[in-house]
Amino acid sequence: MSELPVLLQSIVEGVTYRWAPVHFPEVPRIPTIAAGDVIRIFQHLDLWDCWPLAHEDGRTVEHSGRQWWFFLSAPVLPDPVDRHAHARIRLLSFGSDGWRDHGNAFPDGLTPGSREWAGSAVLMDDGHTVQHFITVAGRRDETALTFEQRLFVAAGTLRDNGPGDWDNLREICVADGVRYLLDRQDTGAPGQIKGFRDPAWLRDPETGKAHILFTGTAAWSDHTHNGNIGIATLENGEWVLGDPVVEAVGINNELERPHVVVRDGSYYLFWSTQRHVFAPDAVAGPNGLYGVVGDAMTGPWRPINGSGLVAANPDAEPTQSYSWWVTGEGEVWSFVDYFAMEGRTTADHPELLRTNFGGTPAPRFSLRFNGDAVTVL
Repeated sequence: MSELPVLLQSIVEGVTYRWAPVHFPEVPRIPTIAAGDVIRIFQHLDLWDCWPLAHEDGRTVEHSGRQWWFFLSAPVLPDPVDRHAHARIRLLSFGSDGWRDHGNAFPDGLTPGSREWAGSAVLMDDGHTVQHFITVAGRRDETALTFEQRLFVAAGTLRDNGPGDWDNLREICVADGVRYLLDRQDTGAPGQIKGFRDPAWLRDPETGKAHILFTGTAAWSDHTHNGNIGIATLENGEWVLGDPVVEAVGINNELERPHVVVRDGSYYLFWSTQRHVFAPDAVAGPNGLYGVVGDAMTGPWRPINGSGLVAANPDAEPTQSYSWWVTGEGEVWSFVDYFAMEGRTTADHPELLRTNFGGTPAPRFSLRFNGDAVTVL
């Protein structure tokens, strides 16, 4: 383990997988997104990170002939980077007639932060109770935006017109300051923000236990790039923090939106990351979907495809999509980021900030699972 104090060594040694790739082999790339593939749902809103209402076993819920999807949303702004400071969770449904908008998922004033960031939603096996796990960013009463992140869950009900009637919003657990950094983060910049966000539900089919995976930051290291993936487990009605599942101290700052798909007895833990959040002296991979695989949630974990790289944007368009979510059916959803850049950057061409930002769902693709190998179909 890297930079691991003696105090923690007995806690995480042999439990936490250290991700430190030394090379990235060629894998099938995500198809190039053309301008005709960028179909905006809204003209006044940008959409990005998304997650479905899913059954406890990971299958995507189909209710009233539709799938129910949550997206981060924000008003269209001159610089799309600013969307993170205005994010609300939006509910949409998808059926044979395409997309329908159902408005903001939560009523004004329900969530206790200044913004709502990504999470996950599960329909319990009773067929009507919904648990929606979200990231609360900042504080409702703050006068200047902070990057503090807290994990909350809201209870709701699946109605004829989708999930709603949210109440009983409560904090799941708090970063312990030992394994997971506890920091209000009064300032921040893209790629440098520390994590305690992105809660993703999992019901372990072997043990029956409920878990939450989340994007974390290693509290034991002051390295500039000290990302990890954390876990909490529901024990006697309370969420209890566990040791990190994956750590990348000295390698990568953001292992974002981790989630697990169980397939043929194997546990596939996926996350998203970008080239610019790898440490300067690390072997940097492309913007892409990454993951590890194990025979149980306790590991041991092995990098998928030998390096962890599962799917990546094409070299010619390295920023075309991001924030990949793998459904229980093996279908991959994401959003269109900066597309059709043709080698240009927004730093050199600021006029592309708005015109070449997609802000809408990306074309979907499926994965082929074959043991430790997972590739784009």
